Amino acid sequence: MTATLHLSGTDQECAQARAFTQRTLSRWQLDHCRDDALSIVSELVGNAVLHARPGSPTDEGEPGVWLKLTVRPAHLVCAVTDPGSTLPVCPRTTGPLHEHGRGLHIVDALSEHWGWTRSAPTGKTVWAMLPTRRGAWQDSAAI
Repeated sequence: MTATLHLSGTDQECAQARAFTQRTLSRWQLDHCRDDALSIVSELVGNAVLHARPGSPTDEGEPGVWLKLTVRPAHLVCAVTDPGSTLPVCPRTTGPLHEHGRGLHIVDALSEHWGWTRSAPTGKTVWAMLPTRRGAWQDSAAI
């Protein structure tokens, strides 16, 4: 199953993306993935809005950011596509009082896998995978 949301790239989009994610996961009976998915979607959409220069045309010819949630047999994939050419970077260190620089560390900590894929001719998709089985990530992290 897949659900897609087009975002125009404004600062208010994180709230819309979170509400969409919450409704979608409830409909798919994946409420146990909700908290981690909401945090991941917030970080990915926030990064896209902050760094991707919204308003640039995407491959589909529409400006903005796209959020796509996909359920696979064992995973929920949260993917955000934006028109920006800047690739995601996980800063090595951030000071305790720095306001930015922790987002991808949060995504890394909450997801089983994450990464990015370039879009042609410009843009990228940043994605994160969460296990859909209750306790699966905690079980594998403990090994």
